[in-house]
Amino acid sequence: MDVYEAVTSRRAVRGFTDRLVPREVLERVLSAAAWAPSGSNIQPWRAYVVTGGPLARLKKNAGKRLAAGDVWDEPEYEQYPPALKSPYHERRSAFGEQRYGALGIPREDVEARQRGASANWDCFGAPTALFCYIDRDLGPAQWSDAGMYLQTVMLLLRAEGLHSCPQMAWAKFRRSVAEVLAPPDELMLFCGMSIGYEDVSIDHARTGRAPLDETVTFVEY
Repeated sequence: MDVYEAVTSRRAVRGFTDRLVPREVLERVLSAAAWAPSGSNIQPWRAYVVTGGPLARLKKNAGKRLAAGDVWDEPEYEQYPPALKSPYHERRSAFGEQRYGALGIPREDVEARQRGASANWDCFGAPTALFCYIDRDLGPAQWSDAGMYLQTVMLLLRAEGLHSCPQMAWAKFRRSVAEVLAPPDELMLFCGMSIGYEDVSIDHARTGRAPLDETVTFVEY
């Protein structure tokens, strides 16, 4: 698989089989992803890869909280500005319409949308999860570095025939994640990522992208 194919075939898959991902494949991917760029090579990401019993325990704990109607943990960073301006607001709304429309859930059915979102905390059935932490003393440039690392991981997973789904949703269950992973206090959970083999029996509606002229300006002689 060449780089262009890896980029264009990567998408947030929300349905995985229970086929296990070999440890050696994960090690190969993460060893190569370590070459992702970062300012002054400080490599600010800290990844935890969770499988087997620990992941099952984490999913179970999250499921219990959902069933009990527990209030979500307040994320330690702002995921979206309170007033998301145009065109970002429209793009986010279009994603929600497509995502929940594919599940047959209308916009006004908030409870059903919450049930649909609950699959996040089962990792959409994936047998492997990655949790990306960052030191809470670091700034926006280092968060950008972490994003480049995660994108590199996802593209390398495609090269291995795997799919993934990055999930900021796990920040809402950060305390449950910490109970299993016991990260140092100085680390903040950025996101989780479900990893595995796609369940091709599930129809995944792919989110479109803005036209090139909306996001790119060529400045030429």
